[in-house]
Amino acid sequence: METAATGSEESGAAEGPGEAAAGREDGGCQGLWELPVERCVRRAECGRCSRPRKVCLCPFFPVHPLKVSTCLYIIQHPAEESRVLRTVPLLAACLPGDKCKVLIGRRFGEERYPELATVCRNSSTLILYPGAEAADLEEVALIVPSPSTIIIIDGTWSQAKDIFYKNSLFRLPKQVQLKTSMSSQYVIRTQPTNTCLSTLECAAVALAIMEKNDGIRETILRPLQALCSFQLQHGAQIHHSKEHLLKNGLYDKPMPKNKRKLRRMELLVNNVKI
Repeated sequence: METAATGSEESGAAEGPGEAAAGREDGGCQGLWELPVERCVRRAECGRCSRPRKVCLCPFFPVHPLKVSTCLYIIQHPAEESRVLRTVPLLAACLPGDKCKVLIGRRFGEERYPELATVCRNSSTLILYPGAEAADLEEVALIVPSPSTIIIIDGTWSQAKDIFYKNSLFRLPKQVQLKTSMSSQYVIRTQPTNTCLSTLECAAVALAIMEKNDGIRETILRPLQALCSFQLQHGAQIHHSKEHLLKNGLYDKPMPKNKRKLRRMELLVNNVKI
């Protein structure tokens, strides 16, 4: 009986290891529940450029949209739409709405895009895409009817190639390319070669040629320069081209096993146009 009574008292007073730990945790966390909860406040954004106000790009846009006769059609790969630091919105902010039209997609059939089909069949329409068959835009600009339209594909080089070759509409306009030694100022994104340009830079150079006004190029490049400057000031790193990295032994990614891709990288090192 005594043994039973003693055991009963001990079982009522003793705490198991789990209960003791829970008690310590409750006691240790008790004050935390009383702390005020800070609400997540989204940074104020500019209504025009959608950038945080501290790094707003609006002061770098032209006060009024540039007056140009040339119309741009930007064919944008869907993957570009979600990129934070894309250049097409900067380009569009510099031009009138009817002079910079953006179409997003991978495939552009005549039935779904009748307006684009009409544009592609117009003799004054050009498509900016480099290649053996592409003419120098500066030479074509002297003879093409005015006002003209230029189609530019926005995406990585592989995405642009896929769009160009798998859409028969884009084989209709005269194919042109830029012959310039200008290095890209879009230094926060890696380019294949030193002379590969972003969509905004291509448009800036092309419009300057078509409108015979170098000031247009400088005006359109200004917000891109500001964007890169802001990003570098806030921790971004300068991205050298793949060509630069390979030539200087700085390319730290595994070399491709695909022979075709490996051959392209060898051409980059040897400075052979691809």
